[in-house]
Amino acid sequence: MNLKNRPALTLMAVLALVAAAATVYVSLDRQTDRHAEIEAKSRQVMPFDLESTTHRSAKSAFGGVQTVTSDDPQDTEEAARFTTGDYGDPASIHGGEMPGLNHLEQGHAELADPSLITALHAWFDAQVSDHGRHAEHG
Repeated sequence: MNLKNRPALTLMAVLALVAAAATVYVSLDRQTDRHAEIEAKSRQVMPFDLESTTHRSAKSAFGGVQTVTSDDPQDTEEAARFTTGDYGDPASIHGGEMPGLNHLEQGHAELADPSLITALHAWFDAQVSDHGRHAEHG
């Protein structure tokens, strides 16, 4: 190694670390913006308070189970909508291009189909990602 180039190499390494840190910061900032956007939309659409619930998405080989635990046990409206293929509330919160959403709307009666299981898993991942601290894989 040429010692004359050492300061330049050190400077390049520091610049690379700064660039990497800035990229992580921008990524976290975008994620925080996305979480704030989802929280705001959720307050307008969800029939329950996001602050008093946790979305839990548990994948399985046969699809999975998503639960939202609420303090109000009478809150069954969303589950009833999903059984008929009505995913309008999640679409208005997460966007119509949410991974898995179209497949779930079209194939809600046949959720054992392997492509729908993949769609359901993608939908779970998008839910957990978008809801941040209000959601978890279970």
